Formats: sequence, structure tokens, C-alpha cells
Amino acid sequence: MFYPFLLFLLHITMASAADLRYGYYAKACPKAEFIVRDVMKKAWIREQRSAASVMRFQFHDCFVNGCDASMLLDDTPNMLGEKLSLANINSLRSYEVVDEIKEALEKACPGVVSCADIIIMASRDAVYLTGGPYWEVKLGRLDSLTASQKASDAVMPSPRSNATYLIDLFSRFNLSVKDLVALSGSHSIGKGRCFSIMFRLYNQSGTGLPDPAIDPRFREELKKLCPPDVDQNVTKGLDATPLKFDNQYFKDLVSGRGFLNSDQTLFTTPQTREFVMQYSINQELFFDDFAKGMEKMGDLQSDNPGEIRRNCRVANQHHGNTVWES
Repeated sequence: MFYPFLLFLLHITMASAADLRYGYYAKACPKAEFIVRDVMKKAWIREQRSAASVMRFQFHDCFVNGCDASMLLDDTPNMLGEKLSLANINSLRSYEVVDEIKEALEKACPGVVSCADIIIMASRDAVYLTGGPYWEVKLGRLDSLTASQKASDAVMPSPRSNATYLIDLFSRFNLSVKDLVALSGSHSIGKGRCFSIMFRLYNQSGTGLPDPAIDPRFREELKKLCPPDVDQNVTKGLDATPLKFDNQYFKDLVSGRGFLNSDQTLFTTPQTREFVMQYSINQELFFDDFAKGMEKMGDLQSDNPGEIRRNCRVANQHHGNTVWES
């Protein structure tokens, strides 16, 4: 797994992030950020869970070939995209919210705002709408011409991941241990599936026993929700306040009530524990570090050709040689 992953990373750079800037659409589409926020708010009012879904798009997009909206492309006869990758299938949802945002932007400013920038803006707004921090975003990204399920499978971490693996993964993207813990706080909102925790309840590390890091009372709650014969798509909040972006996620980790193994391991591992402790008692610090982490992640870019897609699900039709579009 690591050999192709290392090759993949050679094509990811933060150098072209210099082309991104605040106020990028000030002249070409001055209402762009307002339009994104307005549509995102309507979607959130219609279904509150959509905020967590859309916010996660930035993670699932930027870690695979940079922030280029590759994850939004539907499969074609000649391309197996990212929507059915191991990390995305039966997990990512609310693609239609991006469709609605794109439609509104195309009416206001045809061919101007990229789908990649929509993900960045909508993710920020999803956090803010649910009570989290607000930050200015740099814009000016291009949309990829293609997508790769293989690339997503090679990069996106599993719910079984431990902190050591996650620290190494994030470091390859110039993201620090502090960034890892702060960005894991994205699980302050949203739900997880029984599928992701069955091994923690019944066979942690092949022992045939539950994960000893789970608080006993919480373990009994999870076993009632996720018995061995359960429909593994049954969901539960990732923390005790799954509709509110706050620092409850870190309080839960301290008390052994982390839902995913990749969450709880942040408290049981010395390198990450101190940040978990800090964020559990200082929500303002968490908010500040989370916003900085999202900005750093948003700088991840590839050196591949790009365009401004007219439909976020489909690459534009090209004739002759592919060129950069602006």
C-alpha cells in the first residue's frame, strides 16, 4: 500500500497554493460566497445532517490529488471515480447540495466558480452554521478532469486506523500532530455507522474481545445499538452533540466515549493526548486550530490540468489537446 501511496504524493504540492487568494471572485462573481452560504443554509434547514456531510467533502477531496473536486465526478464507461471508494461508499452523502450551489452560481456567474472552491466555501459554512468557527477562505482552484477510485483507496484512512498511522499520513501532507487532532474534531458533528465499530465491540485487534479503551457503560450502549446481527448501516452520533459543532467530541474522548477507533486512539496515544486534553477544556483554542488546519488542508494542490466545470458531476467536453482553463 505504501509504495503507490508515496508515488501519488509526489504529485501533490502546496507550492501552487500561492495562486490562491482571498477575495478571488470579488470582480468576476462578487456574490459567490453569499450564494454558497445561502444555499448551504437552506439545505441545512431542510436536513440538519447535511452540514456534517458537506463539511467532510473537503477532507475526502483534498487528500486525494489535492483540492480539485475529483470526488464529485460520477463514474463513466472509461473512468472509475471516487464515489465508490472504500472511504466514500455508503458514507459520503449530500452531493445534491453541491449540485444546488453550482446551479445557483451558474445562473449568477456562468463558468466562473469552480466546484473545488464550492467545496471549500460550503465546508466552512457548514461548520459555521452548526455553531463552529468562521474563517476567510482563499479561492481560485481548478476542477480536475478525471478521478481515481484507486487513488482514494490508497490514501483515505480507515476507522480502524491508530494515531501512529494517522500522524504519519498527515505529516505527508505537511499537516502537524496538532493539525491532526484539531481536524479530527470535524467529528464534532455527524454520525457513524455500526459497520465502523463492530470490530471494537467484538474483536479488537483479533482478540475476540471488545476494545478496553471504551467506557464500559458506553460499550453497553453501543452493543444494544449494534448487536452482532445488526444492519451495519445503523448510525449513531459521533459525539454526544452530533448536530452542534463544539468541543464535546474531545470531552467524550477523555471519558472513553469516542465512537471510532481512529478517534479514541487520539487520547490513548501520548503524542496526541495533550492536544485532546487542551481542546476538551478550551473550545476557543480548538476552534482557532481547526480553522487554521482547514486553511492548510485547502492549500493542497496538484500539478494536473484543470478547468471550471459546468456540472460538478461531469468533466467538460474537450476537443483536441487538453489545456488549462481559467
